[in-house]
Amino acid sequence: MSSQNQNASLASKIKIPNSFVIIFIMIVIAAVMTWIIPAGQFDRVVAGGREVVVQGSYHAVEGVKIGPIGVFKAIVDGFTAASDIIFFIVFAYGFVFALMKNGTFDAMMGAVMRRFQNNAFLLFLVVMIIFGLLGSTMGMSEETYGMFPIFIGLATALGYDAIVGGAIVTIAVSTGFASATLNPFTIGVAQGIAGVELYSGKGYRILCWFVFMTIAITYILSYAAKVKKDPTKSLVYGEKLGINISGLTKEELMSIQLTGKHKLCGLVFLATIALLVWGTTTQGWYISEIATLFLIAMVVVGIIGGNTPNEIAENFVFAAKDMMFGALMVGMSRAILIVLEQGLIIDSVVYGLSQMLNGTSGVVSGVLMVVVQNLLNFFIPSGSGQAAVSMPIMAPLADLVGLTRQQAVLAFQFGDGYSNMFWPTSVCMICGLMGIPVNKWYKFVTPLFVIMFIAQIVLMSVAVMIGF
Repeated sequence: MSSQNQNASLASKIKIPNSFVIIFIMIVIAAVMTWIIPAGQFDRVVAGGREVVVQGSYHAVEGVKIGPIGVFKAIVDGFTAASDIIFFIVFAYGFVFALMKNGTFDAMMGAVMRRFQNNAFLLFLVVMIIFGLLGSTMGMSEETYGMFPIFIGLATALGYDAIVGGAIVTIAVSTGFASATLNPFTIGVAQGIAGVELYSGKGYRILCWFVFMTIAITYILSYAAKVKKDPTKSLVYGEKLGINISGLTKEELMSIQLTGKHKLCGLVFLATIALLVWGTTTQGWYISEIATLFLIAMVVVGIIGGNTPNEIAENFVFAAKDMMFGALMVGMSRAILIVLEQGLIIDSVVYGLSQMLNGTSGVVSGVLMVVVQNLLNFFIPSGSGQAAVSMPIMAPLADLVGLTRQQAVLAFQFGDGYSNMFWPTSVCMICGLMGIPVNKWYKFVTPLFVIMFIAQIVLMSVAVMIGF
């Protein structure tokens, strides 16, 4: 037997674990860490309306060792803690499902395809730039979860795959969020804690945004071109995905004409997106308010589509059924953070990583700070949460090793954002929402993350050398 045939035979025998098995393994690893890493905490005070860490206050505490029962309880607690996100997902998809059920989704996809059938790359480019700008300026992130079915459906209808559709949303908004220029949840919080003038240093941050968005767009469009040329090159070729999208062919979709009902429902869709942007940028809306908006929009679209109350309710039940995979993934993923919090080891990890910077200086300190912040993002995936914990430590530490506090904020910004597309604490949830197997996503995103990590090191080194 040839080596090629042997490799194929071996590959056929290797069964990739279910996504839930992968998450469960991560929860167990987190539980094991509570037995290995000493528990500890920093003292915290409220300053400027935010809870921040007191520099030099780290001390050992009596920790909780998470055992087998604790692992399963953490899963239950994870579902409770993530309930707002879980129900947001259900309501958001309920709205999308209503558009699909009454034909508006297919009609809108057909209209877009007729307009961009020979210019899909231009469409993807514009969408990614918009999401990148929204992430960079207003800190949009979770608000895009309800848009996955729309763009996954659009991408597959245009002859691409679900990874392309999901990536033009989540990679673009994550890259913009990490390449923050005015993001209040990261730059605003971090600069406030570090004592740096609010939103200063925009020039260099805009340069970083262009660099990282160029990398993301080039990578995604290159993959999209490969899939378009040969669908078997798709990483999810032949996979049964979690999101129920239109099963019509490209020709069938393009033949569908927009009726008056479709146009009216389309206006509701556009109005919903406009209200979402207005509410999140000016009214402080978050998960609950946006979920309410999607719920109302679902009912309105159902009425316009001629559905009876019973039909609207039945459609909602079917939508919830379709998104249960993603909802369950969100709850399971949150259990990883629950274990780390209950074991009281997050502060210990922060303290230990901060000690890596002692005795270093210059470019080496800047690069190590980026590495530390990337590692911290595994334990603290929340941007504002990571800023509250790490910046009171990293900002004074920057003074000691010869870095500016602006550079410390830049290192936090890099480390907090880009690794969200790689660390399982974020990836497992995102894959659940997109209906894409975790292992397939990692095969797609790992080279991109490596490229972006190298770019982080280069841009951080340049920032140190020019005295940013």
